Amino acid sequence: MDKPRINVKSGETPNYTAMSDVFSFGDPEPCLDNRLTDYTGVFADSNGIYAPPVSLHGLVKLLRVNAQHGPILGFKRNMILKWFKPNSVLSNEAFKKFAYDYLWSGNAYLQIIKNPFGQIIRLRHLPALTMRYTTERGVYAQLSNNYLEPIRFKAGEILHVKEYDPAQGIYGIPEYYGGIQSALLNEDATLFRRRYYKNGAHMGFIFSMADPNLSTDDEAKLKDAIKDSKGVGNFRSLFFNFRSNKADAEKSIKITPVGDISTKDEFERIKKITLNDMLSMHRAQEALSGQSSGDSPGFGDLDKITRAYYNNEVVPLQQTMAGINRYLPSHLHIAFDIPEYSDLYPNKDKAA
Repeated sequence: MDKPRINVKSGETPNYTAMSDVFSFGDPEPCLDNRLTDYTGVFADSNGIYAPPVSLHGLVKLLRVNAQHGPILGFKRNMILKWFKPNSVLSNEAFKKFAYDYLWSGNAYLQIIKNPFGQIIRLRHLPALTMRYTTERGVYAQLSNNYLEPIRFKAGEILHVKEYDPAQGIYGIPEYYGGIQSALLNEDATLFRRRYYKNGAHMGFIFSMADPNLSTDDEAKLKDAIKDSKGVGNFRSLFFNFRSNKADAEKSIKITPVGDISTKDEFERIKKITLNDMLSMHRAQEALSGQSSGDSPGFGDLDKITRAYYNNEVVPLQQTMAGINRYLPSHLHIAFDIPEYSDLYPNKDKAA
């Protein structure tokens, strides 16, 4: 039903209560709801399989949550892989997957493949996402698709390297776990900004008029022009020709700013803070990992940074990976090349 038209003669005081018309822009946006940081504990199901204390599927999704978290883990994997020496049982490709699983999930698995004579001929990588420990001592299982029965391995057939978790000893927890909220906040800020621009209806000002000479048709056209400024054509300028010889346009039309996105938006500040948090939670050097916080004009001496990062971060990770050697014969041990600047370099003093 159309609104009744209110006619106001020149010189009369209009009834603004009857003429008031308010409309809003855009639709409400739901906030992200996630449970990636829930620590549920370790419990066995009816099949005798222990569930991880955190969501592994959630951690996989987290790898793609922003432009820093996943690439930093890839950088750390590459640094471990850089000095790895493949051997007859463990290929470069299998070790690459093995190391990456350890970094994103805190767990990494290899299956020991033997020939009929009981000799180890291959170490096969098994994805951490589907591997589980069972209630049988030393027995692991791999979850199958389509609700099939899990594949159970023989006792001692699986090598499991895990990050230590003081709350339980069955599964590992990745070191970055405490920084997940920062990674999610980074994503939330990006999604909010994308939705803000995509929606296009930004409440940036209040456009008000108080003039009895404005006809109902002109009022409708003006409202349509403002409404049509959302979407792809947002931030467009609006031209309005106030054709009146008696009214003062400056008094009749009033623009009241509500908010200034350029001064009050926290997007850039949030992105910078969360980036620094992610560099901290991964202990990654921005000069090496391809990230920049913008706090300094340069990256410093890259040679010194590379040496420090190798000795303090890469070597301990390599030593963790080499923990599988205690289950392998000496001639099949995995090993890594040692650069001259390593603290482990046997002839370091002579080289100096």
